[in-house]
Amino acid sequence: MLRSALSAIFSNLPSPIVQAHCDGPCGVYDPASARVAAEAVLSMTKKLLALEPPQGNEPAAWATYNNTFSRYVAIKEDQAKETKKELLILWTDYFKPEHLASYPDLHDTFWKAAKLCSACKVNIDQTKAEELMKSVEKIHRIFWSSKGRADAWITAS
Repeated sequence: MLRSALSAIFSNLPSPIVQAHCDGPCGVYDPASARVAAEAVLSMTKKLLALEPPQGNEPAAWATYNNTFSRYVAIKEDQAKETKKELLILWTDYFKPEHLASYPDLHDTFWKAAKLCSACKVNIDQTKAEELMKSVEKIHRIFWSSKGRADAWITAS
């Protein structure tokens, strides 16, 4: 009786929203999404640094500038967050302890890349964005090398 009462209660509760790659044994991973997101971080950083504020006090010009600036910042931060998410999936789900024998700096590489994602979110720093891109490229090469396909790296444009 208690079991059926609890089942009735739990069946009427809303289900929690869960998001994950799949956490199943699918084995489908690819660092390309992290690379694309990191490229967007670098691109938005360059655009922000090149953006010139308007001369004078014309409200329409300042509104356009502020809108463009805030959009670039929002995209940069979103893509830095996406880069970090994709890297963490690879780090925690794909790579296993046995990979450390072949790639002893694996943990340090991922940790530094995740820290660069955070630095790119809170700063407008082209050097940090370029470092992030290099870190993601390194992870991309390690990933494909671990699959025996070291030639799978596509150079970022």
